[in-house]
Amino acid sequence: MIDLHYWPTPNGHKITLFLEEVGLDYTIHPVDIGAGDQFKPDYLAISPNNKMPAIVDRAPADGGAPISVFESGAILLYLANKTGRFFADDLRGKVEVNQWLHWQMGGLGPMTGQYGHFTVYAPEPIAYAIDRYTREVLRLLGVLDKRLQGREFIAGDYSIADMAAHPWINPYTKAPLDLTPFANVRRWHAAIAARPAAQRAYALAERYGAQREMTPEMHQILFGTPSTHA
Repeated sequence: MIDLHYWPTPNGHKITLFLEEVGLDYTIHPVDIGAGDQFKPDYLAISPNNKMPAIVDRAPADGGAPISVFESGAILLYLANKTGRFFADDLRGKVEVNQWLHWQMGGLGPMTGQYGHFTVYAPEPIAYAIDRYTREVLRLLGVLDKRLQGREFIAGDYSIADMAAHPWINPYTKAPLDLTPFANVRRWHAAIAARPAAQRAYALAERYGAQREMTPEMHQILFGTPSTHA
C-alpha cells in the first residue's frame, strides 16, 4: 500500500499518472498547500523540504520498515524500480529515460513554474521576468518538440519521463502559451491525455480543490508575500 501525500498541482499529477497506470493500491492524503499543510510537523517528517508530493511505501520490496520518499522525480524512480514498469530494461534505455526525467526536473518544471508565478501570481507585473521566463519555456518546448520528432514518446516507449513532463505543458489557464509551433508536443500531449489512466489521474484534481481562487491568505502561505490582486 502506498500513502500518497498529494495536492492537484503538476508535480502531484506526476505520481497519480504513474499509480493509475500500474494499478498499485494507494491512499491519498491531501496536503492543502494553500492552507499550509506542508508545514505541519507530521508532513515535514517525510518531506523535509515542505514541498508536495511525498509517498510512504508501507510494503517495500525488502520487507522492512516503511520507506518515505519526497521529490516527484525521486518518487517516480522509486515506483518504477519497485514495479519494474515505465523504466527501460536495458542500460541505454534507462539512461534515455533518466536524462529526460532530470531535464524535466531541472528545466521544464522550474522554468514553467517561474513563468506561471510572474504571469499569474506576482503582486505586480515585472516585464523583464515575464519575458525571460516566457522565452525560456518556449525554448524548452522547442527542445521537447525536436525530441519527439519521429518518436511516439520521449524515450521511445511510454515512461516516467513522459509522466513527469506531461503535467507541465501549458498548465496555467490564466496564462496560456501558444503551442501552435510545437506540433509534436501537441500530438504527444493529446495522446497521453487520452489514456484512461491519465484521465483518472487528472479527474482527481476536481475532488481536491484545483479550481479554488487564490486568496491573499493563500498567497501569503505559498509565497511568503501578500498579493495585491489574488
